[in-house]
Amino acid sequence: MEIKKQTGLRGTLTVPGDKSISHRAVMFGALAKGTTKISHFLEGADCLSTISCFRKMGIEIEHTKEEILVRGKGLHGLISPTETLDVGNSGTTTRLISGILAGQDFSSRLDGDDSIRTRPMNRIITPLTLMGADITSQKGNGCAPLMIHGKNLHAIHYDSPVASAQVKSCVLLAGMYGDGITSVTEPFLSRNHTEIMLNYFGAEITSENTTASIKPEPVLEAREITVPGDISSAAYFIAAGLLTPDSEILLKNVGINPTRAGILKICHAMGADLTLLNEKHDGEPTADLLIRTSSLKGTVIEGADIPTLIDEIPMLAVMAAFAEGTTVIRDAQELKVKESDRIAVMVDNLKRMDADIEGTDDGMIIHGGKSLHGAVIDSHLDHRIAMSFAVAGTICEGTMDIRGGECVNISYPDFYKDLIPCISQKAAEPDQILYSALLLFLQRNSQEFSFYNVQNHFRHDHGIYQALPGLHP
Repeated sequence: MEIKKQTGLRGTLTVPGDKSISHRAVMFGALAKGTTKISHFLEGADCLSTISCFRKMGIEIEHTKEEILVRGKGLHGLISPTETLDVGNSGTTTRLISGILAGQDFSSRLDGDDSIRTRPMNRIITPLTLMGADITSQKGNGCAPLMIHGKNLHAIHYDSPVASAQVKSCVLLAGMYGDGITSVTEPFLSRNHTEIMLNYFGAEITSENTTASIKPEPVLEAREITVPGDISSAAYFIAAGLLTPDSEILLKNVGINPTRAGILKICHAMGADLTLLNEKHDGEPTADLLIRTSSLKGTVIEGADIPTLIDEIPMLAVMAAFAEGTTVIRDAQELKVKESDRIAVMVDNLKRMDADIEGTDDGMIIHGGKSLHGAVIDSHLDHRIAMSFAVAGTICEGTMDIRGGECVNISYPDFYKDLIPCISQKAAEPDQILYSALLLFLQRNSQEFSFYNVQNHFRHDHGIYQALPGLHP
C-alpha cells in the first residue's frame, strides 16, 4: 500500500461504528430475551468473529447491510459448540467471551490466528480460576488456544493489576453466573462500555471510583442499539485534519465517552483547533468533531490518561513527531502486548522516517519538528500501526510504502478509500457544513441571532467562512 502527500483536506465523514460497542452489542443481545437490533455495526473482521462464535452456540443472527438482528435466548440459552470457536485476531472476543463461557454447562475451545496465540490470557485465567472456573491454556504458555469447561462460579472481589476494560468485562460477565455480587477494582478507570450497556439491557451494575460491581443472574431484555462512531477510527482523521495544511474536517456522531476519548484531551493540550458540536449525553455520549489545521506542540501523556487512549497512542506518536518540542509517553507498557509490540514497532518505523525518537520500558520520547520523509514501513499486520503511518504518508515528503497494509480490515475495511478520496476530493454537503458552522457560531457568540450577524461573523472567521461558499459576497 503506497500513500503520498495530500493537501487541503475538506469535507464531512461518518467513521465506522465503535468496535468495542459492536462486540458487546452482539454478546449481550445473545444473552438477552428477544431480538436485539443493532444499527451502524462495525463490519470489521474482529466483530464478525464475535458473530461467528455466537452462531456456533445456537444464536440466530441476521446480518444485513442496514442492521444486525440478534435473536437472544437468555442468560442460559447458549448451546455447546460442535467445533472450536475461532476468534480470529480479536482479543476483545477472546477475553470477554471467556467470562461468559466459564459459567456455562458445557465445554468449549477458543483459538485464533498467530497473533492471538501470543496475546497474554493469564490476566483473565487468574481471576476466572479464583471464581472456580476450569480454564486452561492448552500450550501452557498463558495464551490461546484456551479450553474452558463450564462450572458453577463463585462471586469474588478482584483487584486487577492492570487497567483493562477486557479484564474487567470478563470478570463482570462471569459474575452474572456467580453466587453473589462480583466486583472488580482497577488501578485506573478503564473504558466503561460494558457497565453502560449491561445496565441498558437490565443488569444491576454499580460503579464507584475505579470499582465496578454486578449482581448475579440478571434478566436481560432485548434492546435497540445505534453504535456511535469509533473514536479510535476518528483519531486518524483528527490527526490528518490537524497536520495537513489548509484542512477542515467534520466527523459526524463520534463517541466521546470520557473513559475512552482521552485523545481529545491530549489534542487540546497539544494546541489543536478541535471543537465539539451537537453533543448528546444519553447513554454513550457522542458529538460531531470539527477539526482544523493547527500548529501542534509536544506534551506529556501518562498515568490515568493512558487507559483512555491506549489504542490511539500509535497515532499520537506520529502527531508528536510532526509537532514542535518534545512529547513523553509513559505508563504505557500495555502497548507491548497488543497485536504487535507497539512501542518497538512505532520506534522502528518512525526512525525509518528520520524521526528523533527513543523507546523506553513503558513508552517513548519523541523530539518533534524534524523534516520527515516517506519510507518502507512494516505494519507487523497491526491495523493501528498501518493506519497511523498511512496518515503520516499524507503529510510527509515522498512516498510511504506500508507492508501488510491490508490488515486495516480488522477494524476499518474502507479506511484507505475514506482517507484519500472521500475527504480530499469529495466536498461536504452544503447543509451539513452550514448546520455545523451555525452551531459553532452560536457556541462562540452571545449576540442576537440573525442571518446578517452570522454572515458578518463568518467573514472574520476564516476557517468557517471558507467552508461556506454560499455566504461569500
